[in-house]
Order: sequence, then C-alpha cells, then structure tokens
Amino acid sequence: MTVPAPLRPASEADAAWAALDRIARQPGAAAIRRLFAADPGRFARFAARGAGLLLDYSKTSISDEARDVLLSLAEATGVAARRDAMARGEAVNATEGRAVLHMALRTPLPRAEAQHNEALRSLSWMRSFTEAVHRGELRGATNQRFDTVLNIGIGGSDLGPVMVSRALWRAGDPMRPIHLGNVDGHGWETALPQLDARRTLVLVASKTFTTSETMANARLVKGWMEASVGRNGAAAHFCALSTNLPACEAFGISADRVFPFADWVGGRFSLWSAVGLSLALSLGWDRFEELLSGAREMDEHFLSAPLAENLPVLLALAEVWHVNGLGYDRRAVLPYDERLRRLPAHLQQLEMESLGKGVTMEGHPVRGATGPAVFGEPGTSAQHSFMQLIHQGPRPIPVDFILIARPDHRHAENHRILLANGLAQAEALLTGKDRDAVAAEMRAAGMEEAKLQALAPHRVFEGDRPSVTIVLPQLDARNMGRLVALYEHKVFTLGAIWGINAFDQWGVELGKQLASPLLSELAGAPKPERHDSSTNGLLAELLRLQAETGA
Repeated sequence: MTVPAPLRPASEADAAWAALDRIARQPGAAAIRRLFAADPGRFARFAARGAGLLLDYSKTSISDEARDVLLSLAEATGVAARRDAMARGEAVNATEGRAVLHMALRTPLPRAEAQHNEALRSLSWMRSFTEAVHRGELRGATNQRFDTVLNIGIGGSDLGPVMVSRALWRAGDPMRPIHLGNVDGHGWETALPQLDARRTLVLVASKTFTTSETMANARLVKGWMEASVGRNGAAAHFCALSTNLPACEAFGISADRVFPFADWVGGRFSLWSAVGLSLALSLGWDRFEELLSGAREMDEHFLSAPLAENLPVLLALAEVWHVNGLGYDRRAVLPYDERLRRLPAHLQQLEMESLGKGVTMEGHPVRGATGPAVFGEPGTSAQHSFMQLIHQGPRPIPVDFILIARPDHRHAENHRILLANGLAQAEALLTGKDRDAVAAEMRAAGMEEAKLQALAPHRVFEGDRPSVTIVLPQLDARNMGRLVALYEHKVFTLGAIWGINAFDQWGVELGKQLASPLLSELAGAPKPERHDSSTNGLLAELLRLQAETGA
C-alpha cells in the first residue's frame, strides 16, 4: 500500500490541534448566546454562500479565534492539496490503490480527462437507452411500454437513488420508481402489488454482480418475471449496473443491457454514474442532467473557493469543532421538507461508512474521535419525537437544519408553518429559557408557588445548543445536486483533517464473512461449535421456532 506523504510538516498540524484543544478547554467555549450579545452582526460574518446555497454556522460556539485556528488546522493538514490530488486522479484511496473521481462523472478535472471522457461515454449510452425507453422503442416481452422501473440494489446502489427519487419524483413523470434494497422478503411483498410485470423494467445494481442480498432479490424478481412473461421474454425486462459481464450473461442479461461504472466511483458516491439510471428513467434525462449540473456547481465552488469561504470546508470545520473540540459524538439532520425524508439515511452511509475509522492512513490510532453518529427525520415530525432529547438531554447534540425557501405546492400557509417551526427550533436551541423566565410565565398563569417551584426545573431549556442551517431556494434537481455534493465534499474534508481514508469500508466485511456459514446452518447443515455461546444459543432457538411453525 502506498500512503501519500504528509503534505505539510507534522509539527504544523500538531500545533494547530494543540491550539484547538486550548481554545475548546477555555471556560465558556461551548457558549453561543454571548457571541451574539457581543456581536450584533454575527450572522453576516458567520454565514457563507456558494453554488446557490446559504450556510449559516453562526449558531455554533465558533468564535473568531476558534475559526482562525480551525482554518489553520485545515491548512496544516493539507485539505487543499489533498483536494487537488483527488481532482488530479491520484490514488487518494491508498488502502485499495484507487483514485477517487466521482467528480469526474460531472466535472472536467485537470489531468483526469480519460476518466471524464469515460463518464461522458457512459452518460451518452444511458441517455440513448433512457430516451429509447421513453419513446417506446424499447418495450417488454408483450410489446407493452415500460411505465415502472424497479431498482434492485443495496447500500450506495440503493440509498442514493432512493433519496433523490423520493425528493424529486412527481406523478406524471416518465416512469414510476420502485426500489428493492433490503433482502428481507417483506420488502418484495410490499413492492409486488405495485408492479405489473409486463410494464416493469428491472435494474440489478451490483458492481461485482455478487452482492449476496442484491442477487437474492434479483433471483426472486427473475422468477416472478419468468412466471409472468415467460422464460424467453424475461430478458427484455432486465438491465444490469455492473462491471462483471460474464456473471450478467450467466444471469440472462446481454452485454448491451449492462451499464458499467468504474472502480474509481465508490458506492456511496455513485448516484451520478450508471447507478443513477433509475433516476434518469423515472425523472427524465433533462432532470437527471440538472442533478449533475447542480453537483458540478458545488464541485467548482469546492475546488476554487478560499477555505474561509468554502461551504464544504466550513461545514466540516464546524463538525471538527463539535467532535474534537467539545466532544459531541452525535449529530441530527433535520430537513424541513417531507421530500427529503431519506436524506438522513443517505448521510448515515455517506458519513458513517466513510468516517467511521479508528486508524490513520499510516495505520496509527487516530487522534481523538472521528465521525459522529448521524440520525434524523423530517421536520416537523422530529419535533414530536426525538427533539425532546436535543432540547433537554444532558449532552448537546448538534443539528443540521435544512430549509427550502419556495415549495412546489400552492399551500402557502402550510409552508409558512413549516419554515416557522424550523426557524423556531434553531432559535430555541440557541436561546433556551432560564428558570427565572419559566417562573415568571408560571406566575403570570396563576400557578401557586409550591407547585411552581416543583415544576420549574422540568420546564427549563438550557440553550447554547449548536446548529447550522442550510438554505436552498427550492428543491429542484439542480439544488438537490448541490446539496448532495456539499455533503460529499464535507466528508472528503473531514477525512483529510483526521488523516483517515474516507473511501474504503473494511468494516463491512467481517459480518459478510461470518454470515456465510450461518446461512448454511440455518438451512440445516450440521452445526460445528464454531461460534460463541450466545450465537450458538440464538441459532438453536431460531431453528427450534422455525421447526415448530414449519418454516
């Protein structure tokens, strides 16, 4: 394995980390209200714009001094140099010896012309196929037009397309998207009533065409399709998003229906590649291109904007402050738009699979914490579930609020209520409500003093709880591309600062290895005592219960 040499002297990074530790340990380092009290113009100085989006990080406890130190840390850890190395196509994924060029799927990059041209050829093929389906030139076995696309994938081959599809698809769009990700047969049973085999085009998304969950679902769907349109006719209904042509052919998918994507495209960064074919088919090619265009604008901003004005870098630095400076190990993502309800799930993979690393690129233990746990739900639903913990729990949990200025519906009052709630939640986390204010409200309501004293502690809001807010003008394909690319580049920046490889995912492998013998044992194979006592006991209990019910 070739590990890139440090891009700045280690002493500079050590000094920057030490300065960050010193500032974070100062009394009141987590206080936010005092910063607003001291600076009425704080918002203007702690907000930035880029690629049509606004990032407000003023509701964090990052002071001028802290921001200067965070920016010096980004410089000392070589964020800009590593970013440029990625754009040049160098093997920044050193543990797998690969370049990381998802930007080449949407942006011409210096010294990565070959990859960008390869991406353009793939996009041209995808466009020709998509438009032929939409024109009715490619049809199913019974000569009926396709009106539904079923995407079978898992992880990055599922989460990204599902997120974008649910954000952008509208009734009347070219094809109806259905997604099958989990190997749980209940997912297929839920999808089945929505499908007419004669009008369904199936995409099997697996780079190696060996992903166990995806292939189990693909075999299930293939059997259903063959029963519906005949064994010979089923092939007209299948495409593959893969690089394993022999395996695709063995499955029954011809080479002209296989759309490859290169190994320099990681799964969680792949929705811009052939993995996005379900989006092109369901949304239409023009909107898929708008998605790419929005991401391209964020790429250009990330590649050219100074670090102090660079949205992905600033978003990453806020996370460094919270995780490494203040010790916050969780973050909530609250999109105030129902269409973004799958964004938190996509970010869970994008961030936690990328940043959940315990060793540096050189194989040494990391300094402090890396990626926090990410969770979320659309507002206002979140306000009636886990926001209690965020407002009054014992440890602060930073929040990303995402607000959309203009809706795509005519229900103006509903949208005003939605935005008012998003703004109010962020303001409440900042300002809180102290005991004196609580007591005054209760006295004004006529509450007797003894009851007031007993209840007042339960109604206090500590405040000084951090959040950042991202504002989009509206949720169309272009802004969706900008938003997703913003978080992709945030992940890269954090990987550079923490000195970890954000582009491998060895942590998912061990469970896959252990599942293979367990699968045989659940099917009735003799069970050697190879497992721990808990696993052996659970396996025996499951087999006993299945035997009782005849499963």
